[in-house]
Amino acid sequence: MTRILPTPDRPLRIGTRGSPLALAQAHETRDRLMAAHGLPEAAFEVVVIHTSGDNRAMIAADRALKEIGNKGLFTKEIEEALTAGRIDIAVHSMKDMPTAQPAGLVLDCYLPREDVRDAFVSPIAAGIADLPQGAVVGSSSLRRRAQLAARRPDLQLVEFRGNVQTRMRKLADGVVAATFLAMAGLNRLGMAEVARAAIAPEEMLPAVAQGAIGIERRTADAATADLLEAIHDGPTGQRLVAERAFLAALDGSCETPIAGLAELEGGALWLRGEIVRPDGSQVLAGERRGPVGDGAALGTDLARELRGRAPKDFFDWRS
Repeated sequence: MTRILPTPDRPLRIGTRGSPLALAQAHETRDRLMAAHGLPEAAFEVVVIHTSGDNRAMIAADRALKEIGNKGLFTKEIEEALTAGRIDIAVHSMKDMPTAQPAGLVLDCYLPREDVRDAFVSPIAAGIADLPQGAVVGSSSLRRRAQLAARRPDLQLVEFRGNVQTRMRKLADGVVAATFLAMAGLNRLGMAEVARAAIAPEEMLPAVAQGAIGIERRTADAATADLLEAIHDGPTGQRLVAERAFLAALDGSCETPIAGLAELEGGALWLRGEIVRPDGSQVLAGERRGPVGDGAALGTDLARELRGRAPKDFFDWRS
């Protein structure tokens, strides 16, 4: 099959949110496609799409994400543009993606995964253990707040949203004593020095798919599928199959404190997962090891185990 390449006259349109991090991810995707196919920058167009989630987040800056809506709010308009043909691909942070895609769309291309760890950011402490008794810590992530509450129930945990730059300003103003970001995002923005410490997964298991960029396309668009195949990272895809199966079997959403991480060890897959009560009063964790090709089954099986171990009221807060 003759490969159909984009040109300056008919550029490949890359849809993305407009935050600095989202744009950095879109530019990384463009740059990898340029390098893989020997194309000029003019053969690509980055199209910024404002989503319902972005708009609501700006209006309700101090409200929890679960009060604004689910993960789909940050992808709905982008996927609508993709379905309608106004863009050719959509670039997403995989930790923000629902586990199922709309009809006619597929998510099967992943860039090499960045650092999966959470970043501890504070002007007064070197790590979680060093925070003063009763310190105020901010995070927009229910998962991080629940994990922190389990480890340090003395801390005051508050909602803390905004892009990296906004959160850093609030931190400098003393709104909170510490916050958490993703090392992947800091690395992609050239801001790794912002982190006082990267938190090992053994201390704080990251969000499912943290550090991974996914590229969504129309299922029937064979030419674009051919272009993307050249930049797809197989090991990242293998890891995400297990993690997203784990999340899907738990019916995970923005309201669910779920953590999960799959790692490759030789020819095998090691999957760790946990669910946490929002107040940190109970943590249920488990792991699976098995062949790489069994990733989806490993994820589903681990999720079923944790559900089976959970008390009947464990998920009641979601209703």
